[in-house]
Amino acid sequence: MMGLLVLGSILNFLTRSTLAVAAPTLLQDLHITEQQYSWILGAFQIAIMLQPFCGYVMDVLGLRIGLAIFAAAWSVVNMAHGLAHNWQMLAGLRALLGFSEGSANPAGMKATAEWFPSKERGLAGGVYNIGASVGSMIAPPLVVWAILAYNWQSAFVITGGLGLVWVALWLLLYESPAKHSRLSTQEKDYISAGQETFLQSDGSRPSIIKLIKQRNFWGIGLPRFLADPTWGTLTFWLPLYLKNVRHFDLKQIAMFAWMPFLAADVGCLFGPAIAATIQKYTRLSLINARRCAFTLGACLMIGVAFAGFVESPYAAVALISLAGFAHQTLSVTVITMSSDLFTRGEVATVAGMAGTLGNAGVLTFSLLIGALVTTIGYTPFFVCLGVLDLIGAVVLWTLVTERSAVNEISIA
Repeated sequence: MMGLLVLGSILNFLTRSTLAVAAPTLLQDLHITEQQYSWILGAFQIAIMLQPFCGYVMDVLGLRIGLAIFAAAWSVVNMAHGLAHNWQMLAGLRALLGFSEGSANPAGMKATAEWFPSKERGLAGGVYNIGASVGSMIAPPLVVWAILAYNWQSAFVITGGLGLVWVALWLLLYESPAKHSRLSTQEKDYISAGQETFLQSDGSRPSIIKLIKQRNFWGIGLPRFLADPTWGTLTFWLPLYLKNVRHFDLKQIAMFAWMPFLAADVGCLFGPAIAATIQKYTRLSLINARRCAFTLGACLMIGVAFAGFVESPYAAVALISLAGFAHQTLSVTVITMSSDLFTRGEVATVAGMAGTLGNAGVLTFSLLIGALVTTIGYTPFFVCLGVLDLIGAVVLWTLVTERSAVNEISIA
């Protein structure tokens, strides 16, 4: 099941990253400015902030059917990008893509909560989030190949078509643990025994108003608002930065733009491993161990602040790659905490709501880059990325309270 989910995540971020890699060619072909490009990205980010709706739909319809609907939609919309002939049409398509792709994170957290006991959930969340890095890593060579072999339109058709193939596999193979015919009784008991009893769902629909009132939601949502601009910068702006500032051609972009995402893959596993090691060798709780892992990642993020100051383009790529590693170290940690702090019937909705805040951060940062990059350059933005996660760590330690059977009522 995790392999199937990871494959879906890979294709989600492959389609999401196709525009960024094609941007140096597409923007020139359609005569789109960098500011207009930021508006196109903004349309995506505004729409993807509807993640709570996606999570709510999957909590109500079930993960199997709900995710299949959204995945089919994002695949078809991505293919339609090849029909765009101006920035307005591209912005409309990106909005539709953002809305449907907002299902990925809530789906991953819901599946992780359903299929894994608490002691394995951090690693499972890390493995799932590798999909984001792998999809973004595959995009540069695949999209550049499609452009050089055919045209930029074909890149969208190819990546979207792969998504439709995955939807068929998902409907054929996925089912919840309670209904899966190939899952043995022993395996079902193992999963059930490892679940926190006070986080079991009572079958009622999640209340967004109730969730918004909980400090734990803001404790994981605000750090995402501060952290996610890093991922948005890597995904949407890195190819243009390499072309316009470091003077890379399309082939060089294909050679180097995937490296931060390879480092991010390692970070996806490093964050859960650090949390597990801390919990094993200290008396810290699971929540505090995760907070320590987040803080370590935030400290490592300081390195990206120097990316704009180094003369060597390869040193800049190395520092940006460190940012990819550090970001996923902390990001997967805080994302996983939604399944540690909320009931099974709330996880997808909470993950979607936190994702809304994260994408609001990406939207704000992208619009600022689009408006100011031609006058102040990229360096101030790299410096900001190095500082924001430190603030996020302070918020995480300040707002989050550990949930247990004893204090469940007091924080509801």
